[in-house]
Amino acid sequence: MKILLIGEYSRVHLTLAEALRDMGHEVLTASDGDGFKNYPRDVDLSRKSSGVIDTLTSMVSVINKFKKFKGYDVVQLINPCFTTQNVKVNNYLYKKLKKNNKKVFIGAFGDDSYWVRACLGDKIFDYSEFFVDHKPINVDFNQRFIDKWIDTPLEVFNKKLAQDTDGIVACLYEYYKSYEPFFPDKVRYVPLPMNIADVEFQPIPEEPEKVNFFIGINKVREKFKGTDVMERALARIKDKYPDKVIVTRVESVSYDVYQQLMSQAHVVLDQLYSHTPAMNALLAMAQGKVLVGGGEPYIYDLYGEYENRPIINVHPYEDDVFEKLEWLVLNKKEIPGISRNSRLFVEKNHDYMSVAKKYLDFWS
Repeated sequence: MKILLIGEYSRVHLTLAEALRDMGHEVLTASDGDGFKNYPRDVDLSRKSSGVIDTLTSMVSVINKFKKFKGYDVVQLINPCFTTQNVKVNNYLYKKLKKNNKKVFIGAFGDDSYWVRACLGDKIFDYSEFFVDHKPINVDFNQRFIDKWIDTPLEVFNKKLAQDTDGIVACLYEYYKSYEPFFPDKVRYVPLPMNIADVEFQPIPEEPEKVNFFIGINKVREKFKGTDVMERALARIKDKYPDKVIVTRVESVSYDVYQQLMSQAHVVLDQLYSHTPAMNALLAMAQGKVLVGGGEPYIYDLYGEYENRPIINVHPYEDDVFEKLEWLVLNKKEIPGISRNSRLFVEKNHDYMSVAKKYLDFWS
């Protein structure tokens, strides 16, 4: 097959392309590299700045590049914002893609209007980054999502893509459930792809003398991700068990330093309000870390996983996080087994070759 993957979030399309090429398919990736992350791509769609000259120069460049995107069996867009251009330009580019290629799919891989609307209500999720116990949280931070996606031209375009494309692929439970009520026969959940061989397994061979908990802090998004709640629970654990616990707290360091410090940990805390492990959590699990984060029982049904359920699932309350962390301290003999099962879970459910086969099945 001849496949075009447009846009990038957390290396999803890049990793998928690697697997598809290994299978013998012809694949082209086009993106801005996911902003500052600057992931490799075949066609660069980035722009230097939001200034008038850079915007116009970038727009002309992107339009000219899209003129060459013809004759593909499959085109997949990462999101309605599949380039950094405005919604009118992206709509124009989409029409050209639809006209000049066989099939076009839209990804539910990040924030969009369906996800925001699902989070604003309480009929789909028991909790989210937008509400807990039927009460709004992170109101100021979340307003930016509402202003961007709700009752805007971008929402109109998002609905058009959902209705008009050949299929919708979702990489997390949250995104899948946001689309399922509207497109039950059109949306498919496909796990995030990972080249497991590139991630070193760091097994925990025996019961640790002290449990090393790792938490990464992003000051801009810590309340949105629930890191502030998790950190308070960690502080209580440290106070109660000073001789049994090590807390590694990382804030504003390079990715290499972040990975080096995380490699020394036994337990990684990640995303309190999520229902599903995202890429950072999966990387930790692939390394053999015990994950404390999103792992609700019902997500395993999407995987078809009924035996190995290694994630230490937490609900969005400080006391619940504290209780789960305390259980690990008091049952640290279980940590080596959970470590092995975490790696096995990612190997079985997220290996990039098996995920690529699921994409091919869906696209076909």
